Amino acid sequence: MRARRWIIGVTFAVATATHAAPGLPAPASVVVSHNLSRNGIPIAVVTERFESGEGRYRIVSESAAVGVLALIQPRPIVVTSAGRVMAEGLQPERFDGSRGARDARRVSADFNWNDGTLALEHDGKSEQVKLPPGTQDRLSIMYQFMFYDYGGRRELGFPMTNGRKLDRYRYAVTPDVEIETPLGRMSTLHLVKHREPGDSETEIWLAPLHRYLPVRMVIVEDDGVRYEQLITRLELRP
Repeated sequence: MRARRWIIGVTFAVATATHAAPGLPAPASVVVSHNLSRNGIPIAVVTERFESGEGRYRIVSESAAVGVLALIQPRPIVVTSAGRVMAEGLQPERFDGSRGARDARRVSADFNWNDGTLALEHDGKSEQVKLPPGTQDRLSIMYQFMFYDYGGRRELGFPMTNGRKLDRYRYAVTPDVEIETPLGRMSTLHLVKHREPGDSETEIWLAPLHRYLPVRMVIVEDDGVRYEQLITRLELRP
């Protein structure tokens, strides 16, 4: 259950950021793969494809379980996000996450920017909430990081939905943090979530030389269970 929550519902998010990185249009395509582990044991391979053109984008993320978990959860989780590419970055219009069309656990979000509402569907329920400017979904945020201006920034934040709820988060920002990855040693921008009582610990490492894409992510649940997602493949076409 916690592994599923990580892959579909985890919120790598942060309160409202308004600055976009100047002069850098969306790349035509990005293909990335990550290994996902739980307490050091591999549980899934996450493969994502980002594509953009003619002012629009689409992202497809497929998480395939490995090892013993593959016997319990043989069907991959597919998460999609689609919308417009604006001057300030990505503006999602539709978010979906499921194991198939008949998955009772399916989540979705429709971004109604004209009337400022966000329509959420999950667990057989529907609700509408106010849609703040700059809201991202749990998948689009991974690529929205490409558009922010990080110069001199010590905090980063924005609203984000995982299809179940809309929350605001804040991260502390530390530049020039060196880490080892399967793709080699990288200088990264390190984001650490400001925690409320009962929150999980969340850290994200972004690679400036690779358009600030996430190359490592760690969540430690309140019961001590540790999830880590580490990049193993990166193909970026301008």
